[in-house]
Amino acid sequence: MTTAEAAEAVEAPTGARRLFAAADPSYSAHLTTFGPLPGPLELSSLAERAGLTGRGGAGFPAARKLRSVAERGRGVVVANGAEGEPLSGKDRALLLAAPHLVLDGLVLAAREVGAREGYLVTSRPDVAGHLRAQVARRHGDGVRVEVVEVADRFLSGEESALVNALNGRAAVPSDRMARVYEKGVRRRPTLVSNVETLAQVAMLGRFGPAWFRSVGTPEEPGTMLVTMAGAVSAPGVLEVPIGTPLADLLSRAGAPAHHVRAVLVGGYHGAWVPGHRVPTTRLSRASLAEFGAAPGAGVVAVLGRDRCGLVESAGIASYLAGQVAGQCGPCVNGLPRMALALGRLALRERVPGLVEEVDRMRALVSGRGACAHPDGTARFVASTMRVFADEVAVHLGGGCSVPAAR
Repeated sequence: MTTAEAAEAVEAPTGARRLFAAADPSYSAHLTTFGPLPGPLELSSLAERAGLTGRGGAGFPAARKLRSVAERGRGVVVANGAEGEPLSGKDRALLLAAPHLVLDGLVLAAREVGAREGYLVTSRPDVAGHLRAQVARRHGDGVRVEVVEVADRFLSGEESALVNALNGRAAVPSDRMARVYEKGVRRRPTLVSNVETLAQVAMLGRFGPAWFRSVGTPEEPGTMLVTMAGAVSAPGVLEVPIGTPLADLLSRAGAPAHHVRAVLVGGYHGAWVPGHRVPTTRLSRASLAEFGAAPGAGVVAVLGRDRCGLVESAGIASYLAGQVAGQCGPCVNGLPRMALALGRLALRERVPGLVEEVDRMRALVSGRGACAHPDGTARFVASTMRVFADEVAVHLGGGCSVPAAR
């Protein structure tokens, strides 16, 4: 029996089927719940058969990332918990509640890519202190792990920005052509994986592809962590199977469907789902595709009927315009002008051509930035103009469907 077959034959012990299975984050509690690290694994093969994709936003196949670094040898592993997305809390929750699952995944990935060192990155001082204490309790992993803090900015979690920070440079994204799996930390092949992805790797290494695929959909298997935010009575982080109906998520978070104007899926670089479509939409790429959305980093933010979608979106666009790296024209000039035009619409200015200006600037920045930030911002604005088209018309007439909105 191969190691991959052996892993697939293992059953998860009772109580260990979820990332937050252990209420105690200590290493001893972790070992009691999940057991020790498995022996040598064909990790890339397991990840491919399981259909594991990255949980940091892009949804890139984990097996391809592992192989891209492993084939070059002497790699470095970076566990990305920077979580620059303002609406997301899943990485922080995971690192506080189950740090050793993340560390297990880091160690398994390091073995796969021939790494002897790894970095665990966060933007939160409280999390960093907690992680350093947990790392000190581990021995015999064969991987030296350093906990690193980066600035709490929207772009801090972009993989090339992380690599730049670890190399002592400004934590801003590199040119799109820079591939960290070729030359990353100290110019060595570098695997940058979201901390949730590595926690899933730790589970997959123990329980195998068949177990991993026992939830989710055939095309998008497994569970994911979701941050419920916005107009909900019970905000927080849930672990749910991919493909879960949005209506179920809203119900669990205390957001009655009839109070929902729209739902922002994927965070500030995500897209809106109209409220009337929530009952027929699921948390999966396949279901969200028609809205230009994807599960992304697992943000589901509810917009209540007492809030104006155009006003809220203008605020987000303004924030994104202020989070630029300052390296290219689309960011420095295009995003502020696009945000300004959207803001004027939100303020109900009766100025002909504002809609055309938003669309013009969106077209100018798309695909032309040094990194993906302009594209993500343009995608969000396009979704806003599409989903709240009726509201745009009302605002151009000097009104608002939510008079109390500011």
